[in-house]
Amino acid sequence: MSGLPVISGMQAIKAFSKAGWFPHRQVGSHVVLRKESSRVTLTVPKHKELKPGLLRKLIKASGLTVEEFEALLK
Repeated sequence: MSGLPVISGMQAIKAFSKAGWFPHRQVGSHVVLRKESSRVTLTVPKHKELKPGLLRKLIKASGLTVEEFEALLK
């Protein structure tokens, strides 16, 4: 078990937005997020459900912990 919640791509985008990430562009069904203080970009698919492995990689790339990300979902 991963311990991660099952969320949609839009829910993930909203949570990352609370952490300072903003939509930079959209290519098809994928939204590219950027942060002013970072050179890293996050590509989040706008799917109904994100797989746990992808969600974990996005959280890690953003510099957040799983606990911090879960707090942003609330």
